Amino acid sequence: MHSTLIIGAGPAGLAMAGQLAQLKLPFTVLEASEHIGLSWRNHYDRLHLHTVKKFSALPHFPFPSSYPQYVSRLEFVEYLERYAEHFGIKPLLNQKVLRIQRVTLADGTSEGWQVDTETDTFLAERVIMATGYNRVPNVVDLPGQRNFRGVIWHSYEYRNGAPFRDENVLIVGMGNTGAELALDLLENGARPFISVRSTINLIRREIFGRPVQTTAILLGKLPNWLCDILATISQKLTVGDVSSYGLGKPAHAPTYYSRRGKTPVIDIGTLDQIKAGTIGVLPGISQINAKTVTFTDGRELPFDAIILATGYRPGLTTFFTDKLSEKILDDRGFPKNLWFNDPALRGIYFLGFTVPVTGILYQLNIDSKRIIQHIAENNSVTA
Repeated sequence: MHSTLIIGAGPAGLAMAGQLAQLKLPFTVLEASEHIGLSWRNHYDRLHLHTVKKFSALPHFPFPSSYPQYVSRLEFVEYLERYAEHFGIKPLLNQKVLRIQRVTLADGTSEGWQVDTETDTFLAERVIMATGYNRVPNVVDLPGQRNFRGVIWHSYEYRNGAPFRDENVLIVGMGNTGAELALDLLENGARPFISVRSTINLIRREIFGRPVQTTAILLGKLPNWLCDILATISQKLTVGDVSSYGLGKPAHAPTYYSRRGKTPVIDIGTLDQIKAGTIGVLPGISQINAKTVTFTDGRELPFDAIILATGYRPGLTTFFTDKLSEKILDDRGFPKNLWFNDPALRGIYFLGFTVPVTGILYQLNIDSKRIIQHIAENNSVTA
């Protein structure tokens, strides 16, 4: 019988384990793969945090002073390993969770949670889901996609732009990943184009020399209406009207969209290349042909490769019954809350599924602290 089971040994799972370890409370971490921080190990090479290291460290353990302002992928993986070592976090590896369900415990009176993996069954008083908001790739099936004779990858397969030198590459989708891959392809000698179906909500990574994260944290202390006004003014001054470049014109402030679960694109140079004409912007796709792509405006252009930067989803429904999923997940498949007051849902927590403008790592500190306080106030947890 386990006191607390943490599912996932990425940043969220480690942050929660660090909070518990700091209070000398027992926990067990289950990780599906052979490594902690697997998704960060598998990201594309040039990835850096878009948030500053001061506000991106996990609880109770700052980044080394030698790290740069924007931490690289490999540095972050190294940091996660140091974090686990510092707090004595030793996940049970290769424990792929299949099902989580509410059960009556051995005493016959109290209830807990049963977690079934491919090889074992675990019983726990409480379960903290920390599997990530981006666990499962959204792999779309575009019209005529099977006819294409070139390479079609989802962004999770992409490492760098070297294989695409001197090639026309179409990126489908302009979220943060799509925007950065276009820049990486350009720097590696490819000719990148981005297919954009809807308005892009862009903000610069730095505003007047100040990290946008720092500004967002300050704005977050203001009333929503004032926050939106200031964010709109900032966006107009730093990004400008980009509708003539095929990116549309946002109807609301970046902060407005963020509160509704829509993460803005934090620009690190892609916009300037679009304005310079070195990265092309195209509308939605009408049809994919053997060697060309037809767009909704009637244009047909040749491409050697297509990269689907179509995002990810949490994939939480695979863990729970349909009945339980209806209670705890919204229509996007994200948890409705960090925890629930319903007695039937006592002891199930969710961490790492909120992605605000201030950054998910910054939010992990806030939410993991709230969870540990809730556990302490509502559960009899002892070391």
